[in-house]
Amino acid sequence: MANENENAQETARKKIILSGIQPTGTFTLGNYLGAVRNWRQIQNEYQCYYFIADLHSMTIHIDPAKRRQQTREAFALLLACGIDTEKSLVFVQSHVHAHAEMGWIMDCCSQFGELSRMTQFKDKSAKHPDNINAGLFTYPSLMAGDILLYQADYVPVGADQTQHLEFTRDIATRFNHTYGETFRLPEGYFPKAGARVMSLQDPTSKMSKSDTNPKATIYILDDEETILRKFKSAVTDSEAEVVYREGKDGVNNLMTIYSAITGESLDDIARDFAGKGYGDFKEAVGHAVADELQPIRDHYAELMNDRQYLEAQMRDGAERASRIANKTLNKAKKKVGLLLPQ
Repeated sequence: MANENENAQETARKKIILSGIQPTGTFTLGNYLGAVRNWRQIQNEYQCYYFIADLHSMTIHIDPAKRRQQTREAFALLLACGIDTEKSLVFVQSHVHAHAEMGWIMDCCSQFGELSRMTQFKDKSAKHPDNINAGLFTYPSLMAGDILLYQADYVPVGADQTQHLEFTRDIATRFNHTYGETFRLPEGYFPKAGARVMSLQDPTSKMSKSDTNPKATIYILDDEETILRKFKSAVTDSEAEVVYREGKDGVNNLMTIYSAITGESLDDIARDFAGKGYGDFKEAVGHAVADELQPIRDHYAELMNDRQYLEAQMRDGAERASRIANKTLNKAKKKVGLLLPQ
């Protein structure tokens, strides 16, 4: 009977989704359409935990004052994008001390060989050869701790994060086998709709905050004039035909963006713009994006002007997150034989 009650409670509870985003600059249109907008939409269906991964950002050199400001801005941006703190848990990673402690426990459960095989470590080491630090190497262990602390059921993952999720599951399985059942094994969450937004100047590459070409990336705080100008200069091709097919990477990217914003199918878009030039289409995409982002820019400005409110939300999020995380942390510490203070 007890097992039946436990199973019923497990079925009835909302599943937990956890995701973090680094405070390394303003969200791009790709971040928004590919992830953040979907976070807003799933708040009623899942118990959502979202955090600003400022500890992860330390693997690269950032001016300390800039990191603090970007952390505050990233928190405000999540709220401005529609993350409701009454429905979701939003917090800054370093405000919850359990993350650093669990990160060390996960470090000690990680094998050197499996960490050395991580693709992201190889990529970032090549990109920053002058700063191949230990944190960059053990980054997946801290990420595993982030996820396991909250007993997450699902983690939204893109193609570049699948390896980290598998690593997290491997560590959790190893820990559970060695010390006894402690962690829930998280699964990947793949949203039904999430646009993969490419660079406006190199549509074979993903839109990125770190792109050195200022015309390549739309930031969600760009004003309307800037957005229209960037779309006007977007790379297309010489065919002047708005249709989605192989070999038309630039047009395919613009159609994907327009479809994600308006909800129109690719076939409908092709019909709407049949016989029209790329200039008309680029302008339509630009206006659609600018209109979508305008409320976010307005709300963000309000939040950044009310620092007292923003800091109160951070404190509340940290307190709520700490209560949840500390339960798991203390359980794990007991399992590995650490003596808890009385």
